[in-house]
Amino acid sequence: MTTPRPGKPVRGSATGRPIMAAMDLLGRRWALRVIWELRDGPVGARALLARCEGLSSSVLYERLGELTSTGLATATDTGYQLTPLGAQLGRALAPLDAWANEWAATIRD
Repeated sequence: MTTPRPGKPVRGSATGRPIMAAMDLLGRRWALRVIWELRDGPVGARALLARCEGLSSSVLYERLGELTSTGLATATDTGYQLTPLGAQLGRALAPLDAWANEWAATIRD
């Protein structure tokens, strides 16, 4: 499976419209979770595996490779971290987090 890129055919779009490429990339197993775990700064691969119970090391490294090759993450001496573009995506997820917390409170009642 190739890494989704805008302008290249991706799942759901023969033209690779940017939103479709983003949804293809972010819709892959564990991709959003890895981004979420990197939102506060560098995290090593072992720590990511510990934070993401059920994530295999092979899938982790596949996702990290995809996020790195698409400019959303980078490898550092202390692990992996989001690039400025990746951090922007992490911040964009904050409203979804707020909504999910509100949703959880609503269905608990």
